[in-house]
Amino acid sequence: MAVSPGRRSLAELFADAHARIERLDPVQAHRATRSGALLIDIRSDLDRERDGVVPGALHIPRTVLEWRVDPDSPRRNPHVGGLDQQLILLCDHGYSSVFAAVTLVELGFARAGDVIGGYAAWRDAGLPTAPARPWRRGADEPAGLRAPDE
Repeated sequence: MAVSPGRRSLAELFADAHARIERLDPVQAHRATRSGALLIDIRSDLDRERDGVVPGALHIPRTVLEWRVDPDSPRRNPHVGGLDQQLILLCDHGYSSVFAAVTLVELGFARAGDVIGGYAAWRDAGLPTAPARPWRRGADEPAGLRAPDE
C-alpha cells in the first residue's frame, strides 16, 4: 500500500495550483483570445443555458476536459491546437478553472491559465456574451467535441 504524504488543505492545493498557471483578468483574457489564445468554457450545460456563453469559446465540460485536449487522446476535440497554444479556461467564478488549468500544465500545455472571476467577472466587465443556443447532445454524441460557440 502506498504511503500518503499527509493531508493538505484546499487552500494549500489552490495556492500551489494558482502558482503554476497564468491567471488573467477578463479584459486580459479577452485580449489574449484576440491574439490567438483559445478560450475553453468548462461550465455545465445547465450553467451555460442559465447564464449565457462567450462567443468564440469552445465548450468542453470539466468532466471530459483532459480527454478532449490531450494530443494523444482518440477523443480529442479537433478545434484544440498543439501543446504550444495558449488555453484559457472559464468556469463560473474562477475556482474550478484553477485546478483544471494546472492539470493541463501537467499534460504539457505550458501556457494554460484561467479567467479570474470566471464567467461572472467576464459578464460584469461588459465583455461579449450571448444567450446559449438551445441544444441537446444526442445519446451517442460525446460531450466536448462541438465547434466553438457563435
